[in-house]
Amino acid sequence: MSYQHIIVDDPRPRVRRITLNRPEKRNALNNRLRGEIFEVLEQADRDPDISISILRGAGPCFSAGYDLSADNRVDQPYHSASGPGQWSRHVVEGWFSIWDLAKPVIAQVHGYCLAGGTELATACDVVYVADDAQIGYPPVRLMSPPDMQYHPWLVGMRRAMELMLTGDAMSGREAAEWGYATRSFPLAELEAKTLDFAERAAKVPVELQQLNKRSVHRAMEIMGARAAMRAGTEIQALAFTTEASKAYMAGFRRDGGSVKAQLDQRDATFGDYRTKKE
Repeated sequence: MSYQHIIVDDPRPRVRRITLNRPEKRNALNNRLRGEIFEVLEQADRDPDISISILRGAGPCFSAGYDLSADNRVDQPYHSASGPGQWSRHVVEGWFSIWDLAKPVIAQVHGYCLAGGTELATACDVVYVADDAQIGYPPVRLMSPPDMQYHPWLVGMRRAMELMLTGDAMSGREAAEWGYATRSFPLAELEAKTLDFAERAAKVPVELQQLNKRSVHRAMEIMGARAAMRAGTEIQALAFTTEASKAYMAGFRRDGGSVKAQLDQRDATFGDYRTKKE
């Protein structure tokens, strides 16, 4: 099938790979891209010839996050209840749909993995990253906490607090050491290492592998991970009522120049992300 924002291939036996293909937009997640990801992952989950899927990004990075130049209220790929917090509830439901698939999904992360891009990677079962990847949630600086508040579950309370209070990025190596990522590799080795693991995991029969995957998720859910991340959507909705967030969001217009200026404003005093001086 032909897709607008993704490329689909099967690079190893029983392995489906989805490449986010908006490199000119740093693979920003608009509704069409999210919908295509969900569609292909669901197809793979039903395909008896596929055992595992990989998500990666084309161009210089995995994903810079949600597409702030798009009107994401329009053409959402599935229905979510309306009212305050609709967007955050909507995207968290989507990420948990990946969590709930029978077959495992691997995130192959390089370059920037920011904001909504980190949520997409979080929803995956295994996260392989480049050593020099930059993984962070800068919207906490002037907008809101994450839609999917994964930090304490993956990196622990103290690291989560440090990241949430600054919006600073982890390197890929740090992400693996702290628990956000599974492993990190030199960028030149990342693709081969990801494919090797996928091919190895695909050797386990699907009917058993889905139970192996589910056993880990059920343990996390018993500890409250799903409930906490869903409850976090109301905290995010509350953040948008603060004066600081309203003032920041009032400056957004859906054109590339305006969005870039707003992001520069957010990060300039920190001297990182797009404002970092080499």
